[in-house]
Amino acid sequence: MKNFLIGSIVLFLMIILTKPVEAQDHGFGLGIVLGEPTGLSAKLWTSKINAFDFGLGLGLGGDRIKYKGNYNEEGRVHFHMDYLWHAFNAISSTERFPLYYGIGGRFNSGGGYDDSFGIRGVFGIAWFPHNTPIDVFLELVPVFQVTPETGFGIDAGLGIRYFFQ
Repeated sequence: MKNFLIGSIVLFLMIILTKPVEAQDHGFGLGIVLGEPTGLSAKLWTSKINAFDFGLGLGLGGDRIKYKGNYNEEGRVHFHMDYLWHAFNAISSTERFPLYYGIGGRFNSGGGYDDSFGIRGVFGIAWFPHNTPIDVFLELVPVFQVTPETGFGIDAGLGIRYFFQ
């Protein structure tokens, strides 16, 4: 897993350095996210301020606040989809640091979370480096677990995505 992560980062850096274009606020982006979950991250822009965000990965720990189920400390498969709004003028800087927020859902299976569904509230910040087709993001996501039992938790991640032209 560690070699895969290092190889992925090297590949992203090679792509970034060979293609000096900006495409972070439109189109489709694909990358990786580290945290809860760790795995793939995708983003599909639907307008200048709205986008769908998708994640597929492994949850390696339990929820950070409380889950009333029987979490058995094994990994679980995590899928989420969110609808996001971006505030590009919230931070005044020569760099582009949009704040974003949204709502979505997550599905987990395994590790005591078999077939569980939760509602996500997404809060994050992104960085769109000049002359690159990438974004770097950090997000904190409170989750209300709906099934099989109710409870609260937190997902969080740091990631990078490459945007295709």
